[in-house]
Amino acid sequence: MRRATQTSESIELAALLAMSGGLMDAYSYLGRGKVFANAQTGNLLLLGVHAAAGEWAQTIQYAMPVVFFALGVAVAHGVRCRCHNIRAHWRQICLAIEVVLLATVAFVPESQNLLANSMTSLACGIQVQAFRKIHGVGFATTMCIGNLRAATHGLTEFFHSGNRKALESSLLHYGTIVCFVCGAILGSRMLGLVGLRAILVSCAILVVALLVMNWDREVGTAAAAERQWLRARRRRRVTRDGE
Repeated sequence: MRRATQTSESIELAALLAMSGGLMDAYSYLGRGKVFANAQTGNLLLLGVHAAAGEWAQTIQYAMPVVFFALGVAVAHGVRCRCHNIRAHWRQICLAIEVVLLATVAFVPESQNLLANSMTSLACGIQVQAFRKIHGVGFATTMCIGNLRAATHGLTEFFHSGNRKALESSLLHYGTIVCFVCGAILGSRMLGLVGLRAILVSCAILVVALLVMNWDREVGTAAAAERQWLRARRRRRVTRDGE
């Protein structure tokens, strides 16, 4: 299997991010009032159930993480658009923001679970927007349904056509799911050991992910190439406006 041309699409980084994603979901569900950090479909379902029963406090409890998850997607896109003139790659900046958010969540008291869950979902939204490919194939590190569909599709295609690329894609997606589940197991165990501070383990995983991005090619090649392309695009725009 070839190596990824960008660290942000590498297997190593995908495994770390999926593990962190699973841990965040286990943490918010088991430790913060049975709200999902990543699985917004589940939150929307429970939102509807409580709204139908007129239980508005619980409705808000599930609505806010959905809103903040969407906000996280917007934040990641904004970072990509506005942070192209600095040395760090925009995805590294997104990871750094995640680390700060999750480290703050660790010290939010249980009485403020709505705030903690909203901040965790904000971090998840940033991650799902910033990291969407593994070896050039679309995937997600904070949820499993898309990965499960793609993995099963690839495996079925391999059995029908013998396409080895389809098999590779299937194994990558199944591997991401396994890492997500391992993160959930780790989150569950750490909650039993250290309580609400368990989310700091997710921070540690993301710090390792940052180190992986620094260790490999992302800063030296991908970030520089992207900055050069953006500068060239701005120069062409200025030239057109001046004509």
